[in-house]
Amino acid sequence: MNRFKRITVKIGSNVLTRSDGTLDVTRMSAIVDQVAELYRAGIEVILVSSGAVASGRSELKNLTQRRMDSVDQRQLFSAVGQAKLINRYYELFRDHNIAVGQVLTMKENFATRRHYLNQRNCMMVMLDNGVIPIVNENDTVSVTELMFTDNDELSGLIASMMDSQALVILSNVDGIYSGTPGSPGAEVIAEVEPDRDLSEYISTEKSGFGRGGMITKCGIARKVADEGIEVIIANGKRDNILTDLIMGCGNAVATRFSPRSEQASSLKRWIAHSSGFTKGRIVINDNAVKAICGDKAVSVLPVGIIGVEGEFEKDDLIEIADTSGRTLGIGRTAYSSDQTREAAGKHDLKPAIHYDYLYLE
Repeated sequence: MNRFKRITVKIGSNVLTRSDGTLDVTRMSAIVDQVAELYRAGIEVILVSSGAVASGRSELKNLTQRRMDSVDQRQLFSAVGQAKLINRYYELFRDHNIAVGQVLTMKENFATRRHYLNQRNCMMVMLDNGVIPIVNENDTVSVTELMFTDNDELSGLIASMMDSQALVILSNVDGIYSGTPGSPGAEVIAEVEPDRDLSEYISTEKSGFGRGGMITKCGIARKVADEGIEVIIANGKRDNILTDLIMGCGNAVATRFSPRSEQASSLKRWIAHSSGFTKGRIVINDNAVKAICGDKAVSVLPVGIIGVEGEFEKDDLIEIADTSGRTLGIGRTAYSSDQTREAAGKHDLKPAIHYDYLYLE
C-alpha cells in the first residue's frame, strides 16, 4: 500500500542540464521512467519542471547576434526553451502511453482566490483524466518584481494548492548537510523536525543555472511542512531516486522535513503563500499579540488595533504587525482601510480578521 496518493515533484535546472547548459536528455528520460512507474502504481504526480531558460540558451548560443539585456534574454530563451522542453517531455511520456499537459503560470495568478481556484480546478481535471500536469513559470511575460524566487517557491505553492501528501525537491545535492559537503564529518541531515533551526547549516550560494539556493529550498520546505505536507530534498541525478523515496525501494539519501500533525485548511494554505499580494497592514497592541499568538484560536478584534497602513478593501489580504514592526502573519480583512481606522480601539464589533482567514508566520 502506497503512503502517498498524490505528490508534487520539482525538478531543478541543475538536474536537467549539463555543465555546458545543454539539456541532459538521458537524465530527463530516467526521471520520466520513474514518474511513469509511480503513475502505474496509482500515485498521481504533478511535475514542476525548470530547464526552459537553460534549454533555450543552449539552443540559441550560436544564433543570437544582437546584444540583449537580461530581460530580453530571459524572454527569448524561455520562449524557445519551453517549446523544446515540453516537446521532449511529451515524447518521453508517450513511450509510456501517458498523456501530459503544460501549465504555464505567473505569480500574479495566485493573487486572488478566484484565480487560485481556477488553476486548481484545471489541474484537478487533468489528474482526474490521467494527465500529468507539467508546470513552469511563464518567463516570457513574468519579468517583474512579482516573479517567483525560483521554481522551489512555485512548487511549494502548487503542492499546497493541490493537496499533495508530499513535495519532492530534486536538486544536484543529496540534501541539507550538517557541515560543508565533502568536509570531514559532514553528513546529510536525514530528518528535520518542526521548529528545528537549520540556519547554521545552510549555504548562501545559489545554484549554477537556477535562481535560488538552499536557503530558498529550506524556507519553502519549512513553510510547506508546517502546512502538513511532507517535504523531501534529494539529489535528482541519483539513479532511481524518486522510486526509492516514494515507494521505499531502497535506502535513498535525502533530507526529510516532517509535517506538522495538524493539517492547514485550503484557504489558510493560500493565505500562507500570499505574502507578496498584501494591500496594507494593521498594527496591534501587546494584548492582541498575546491573544492571537497563544494556544487558543483567536480572531483579530478591532479593539486591539492601534494603527492602519495603506489603502485596502474588504476581503483584501493584509499583514498583521506588532508595535515593533515585526510581521506576525497575514489575514483577509472584513473591513476596508477606512472602516478599520474607524473601528480601531472599539469594543463589541465583529472581528477585523476572523481566525479562519488568519495565517500566523
